[in-house]
Amino acid sequence: MVNVRKATVEDAEKVAKVHDQTWKWTYEPIIQKDDLQQVTSFEYKKIMWETTLRSPHHHVFVVETENGDIVGLISGGKERTGNFTYDGEIYQIYILPEYQRKGYGQRLLLAFVEECEEVGYQSLLVWILTDNPYGQFYVNLGAKKVEAENVTIGKGTYEETAYGWESIQTLKQNINKSKELR
Repeated sequence: MVNVRKATVEDAEKVAKVHDQTWKWTYEPIIQKDDLQQVTSFEYKKIMWETTLRSPHHHVFVVETENGDIVGLISGGKERTGNFTYDGEIYQIYILPEYQRKGYGQRLLLAFVEECEEVGYQSLLVWILTDNPYGQFYVNLGAKKVEAENVTIGKGTYEETAYGWESIQTLKQNINKSKELR
């Protein structure tokens, strides 16, 4: 049995490892090698997560195995740009490859959505690289394409797409329906 819980500062190193490993695994086929190498180091990610996990404005959940190993995470908070009608945003969701397609992403997303409801968010946005093969996860849960724009990674330019749910309640219903099918 897996456990989804709110992350703590003590989780920073384990969360950084999941972030680092999963980011590289997901984006190696998409991002040019030179650009990928210019992305932040593990040490930077560890410090970033220590800072993030101390912030009351970030909502971070982890999924752990029966052994207590952290194998996935989700983080988010207020929509960062102010350019959209969405008030909440998923900043990251990462699950180690060997634990994907087991419902862990849905469990993390449900915990995050419930927290968003508690703080008063009504809608949710997520940005992903357009070529990310896992974008279908959001579409399957009812997300609609909102906008696409270019982002710089290293020296390269890549397209990023925003997907959104206008209603967190609808997203929650879609997650619960999807979980029933598993």
